[in-house]
Amino acid sequence: MPELPEVETVRTVIGEEITGACIREAEVRTPSVVAWPSAEEFCRRLRGRTIASLTRRGKFLVFLLDDGGRMLLHLRMTGCLLVAQAGEAEEKHTHLVFMLADGRALRFSDVRRFGRVWLFAAGETDAVSGIESLGRDALDPSINGDCLKMVFGKRRIPIKECLLDQHVLCGIGNIYSDEILFAARIHPARPACSLSDGEWSVLAAAIGRELAYFVEKNAVSAEEYRRGRGMEYHNTPYLRVYGRAGKACLCCGAPLVRSVIGGRGSVWCPRCQKEGV
Repeated sequence: MPELPEVETVRTVIGEEITGACIREAEVRTPSVVAWPSAEEFCRRLRGRTIASLTRRGKFLVFLLDDGGRMLLHLRMTGCLLVAQAGEAEEKHTHLVFMLADGRALRFSDVRRFGRVWLFAAGETDAVSGIESLGRDALDPSINGDCLKMVFGKRRIPIKECLLDQHVLCGIGNIYSDEILFAARIHPARPACSLSDGEWSVLAAAIGRELAYFVEKNAVSAEEYRRGRGMEYHNTPYLRVYGRAGKACLCCGAPLVRSVIGGRGSVWCPRCQKEGV
């Protein structure tokens, strides 16, 4: 599933291409992809609207419209956004098409059909998408050890589960929680309440540093994004623990271990991330 760095890549590339573009028509191929309002109302409201900007909140993409409305998109596991020239062949599993006034089209495809889009008029309350219940964006520079300890410090659940709590920090998923905890040298199964003040500070610094690093490494040009059909943005060459179970730790050489923590597969180094510390 795309996490904060991947969604930020989409925001950067697609945002540059569609900011200021007018939506001539919207076409819904798969009505279930439109979570709010109805597919018919969705198309009606978007007709003639200009995209003022594209922002991000956690893993959500937020399209701000010229009339004060906003369209939210969550890519979920396999969602993909592409800007296509007139006559360009469509990707398989294309569910939404936004035909732009200049002849281009913004297309949303999704193999597994888990992605969802919501559209709200100016001033309309959003009680359905879940974005209003999100916590701070994980790249918020104000996040520090004190605020992490305040919200997580009394919890007995594993610290990895805390990092995945979108109601407190939004944008971190299974991949980058492993990477962040490895960078902080904290075992993912340690109860949050066992962390010291110093470890909370180290963890807060690792969150900002690691996410910024992967955002930078994930950056692609618009041409590279198009060439990869919007799906080739990933940080696999730079991951140090996630997906590397059984391989040597890049820091100490010990074999990396995989275990299930809070229902999620987790990879960690038994030497760099000691469980009892």
